[in-house]
Amino acid sequence: MDSFALTMILSVMVYLGTGWYAGRKVRHLDDYFVAGRNAPTLLILGTLIASFMSTNGFIGEAGMSYSGHGPLIIIMTAVNCLGYVMGALFFGRYLRRSRALTVPAFFGARFQSRRIQSLAGLSIVVGLSGYLLAVTWGVALVIMQMTNLSEPVAIILVWSSYTLFTLYSGSKGVILTDTLMFVLFTSIAIVALSYLVSANGGWFASIEALALFETKPDIIAWHGVVGPETNWETPGEALLWALILGVAWGVVVAVSPWQSSRYLMARNEHVVIRSACGAAITMLLLYLVTTFCAAIVNLSDPNIEPAESVIIWAAMNQVPTLVGALLVCGILAAGLSSASTFLSLVGFSISNDVLKLPKNTKVQLRVTRITMLLVGLVVITLALTLPSNIFWITYFAGPLFASSWGAVAFMSIWSSKITEAGAFWGMTAGFTVNVVMNLLSLNDLVSWPVFCDPILVGACASFMSVVLVSSFGEVSSEEAQYRKALHEVPAGEHDDHQIRQTLVWPASMILVGMTTIGMLYFFYAQPYLQAQQTQELAPTMMSGETVLALSYGLPLIIGGVLVWQAVRRFYGKAR
Repeated sequence: MDSFALTMILSVMVYLGTGWYAGRKVRHLDDYFVAGRNAPTLLILGTLIASFMSTNGFIGEAGMSYSGHGPLIIIMTAVNCLGYVMGALFFGRYLRRSRALTVPAFFGARFQSRRIQSLAGLSIVVGLSGYLLAVTWGVALVIMQMTNLSEPVAIILVWSSYTLFTLYSGSKGVILTDTLMFVLFTSIAIVALSYLVSANGGWFASIEALALFETKPDIIAWHGVVGPETNWETPGEALLWALILGVAWGVVVAVSPWQSSRYLMARNEHVVIRSACGAAITMLLLYLVTTFCAAIVNLSDPNIEPAESVIIWAAMNQVPTLVGALLVCGILAAGLSSASTFLSLVGFSISNDVLKLPKNTKVQLRVTRITMLLVGLVVITLALTLPSNIFWITYFAGPLFASSWGAVAFMSIWSSKITEAGAFWGMTAGFTVNVVMNLLSLNDLVSWPVFCDPILVGACASFMSVVLVSSFGEVSSEEAQYRKALHEVPAGEHDDHQIRQTLVWPASMILVGMTTIGMLYFFYAQPYLQAQQTQELAPTMMSGETVLALSYGLPLIIGGVLVWQAVRRFYGKAR
């Protein structure tokens, strides 16, 4: 047994042990579903990032960056990280205030409607089961490339790993293991980048080489590789795609069940806001690291197949054995953390939102665990029988919630005119339009232009349906009273000490945003332009690369200012 396999086995044993430890403390539904509503900032931050990254970040998107589309990933990230702040301020803290067990349960209570709760629960089952399938394939791919195991055996091992600790421990185990995994893959990704840079002559030499890389021209230009042989023929199309996906994923991190449900576990509303600020900072920096890691590997081998295995190839060939083994474990951890989150949420939704169970803790816990097992069996059957397609299934399942939930989620808090029928048909319209358009596209029946992306069209259909249907109805007094109660800030949130601690986070966002702008300009835009000038290409100093460098940190600055003002307005000035 080599060091890679041994390290993976040991890491999985640690996660199983953590899940077992957490499972022993489960006594009530609140423990199993929302970790007792007592999680501190670090745990909420850890589970937000770990559940988002999954294998798509280290495999699918890393493969895109290696293929020459890294700048688009960076642009998309710059836009979507602001979604954490918007989601926490304008949805997440109200969601926590509701004290619901699940996000669909919140919708059911807000609109006094069982059918909305069931519809939201069913959308979680469809969307997150697809996402879970993609993650299962992704982690299995990691294991296959590191061992001699066949695909079926690898898939069964992956399924067994995340099912065991999720089934027993519920959300308590998920957030603990998520945080361990978050610390691992974040720290080791930074270490790996330093080795990759060193192996190629240092940072500035690497940027110069990539700027002049003939095998994949424009690999780190602001728009990446474009042309007839890619998905985007022009820089304009590529930019529009990145912006649309950035907005869509911004809505995803703001209201999607596997992100916003984390806030239900928070100790208080200040933890919600702090963790969202931390998630925005971490995502912005982590994607810079993974994107440049994948791009720099081209300087050693530009022909890795499949491209999605680039980080694994680097772990085996470009860094010291121990670092490589830990890097692979980081990818494994990212996948397992997302899988455990998705499996738990699907199980929670079926038992709490779709089925009508008696209000008995033991019965609900037993049914939830059985449900998770059955869902897992369906997923493993699909994983063993269908051809894998990690990237596109992820980009289908993830933004599905932006189309179906986005408008309803924010309007449930901020609109006094949205009715139960409007919310129901808005969710239905967004979900249906997104699914139908994606199915037509995946079966090569229609090729949608960039400006008609299913996410965007679905979101517009949802919003228009909410407005149209609500105009023909009236909001019930129960709905109005529930919404009014959500806007009453609990007295405990006005604590001056808590406010001062919270204000540190938006200040950090502003500082990191400004530092990121300066670092990208001096370590990316400037050396890139200097390399171009040596080839007498006469670039202007206000190039697309300069604009990208100067704007990448702006979401953190804008978000920081917004959070600072919102905290002082919502909770009062700290003395």
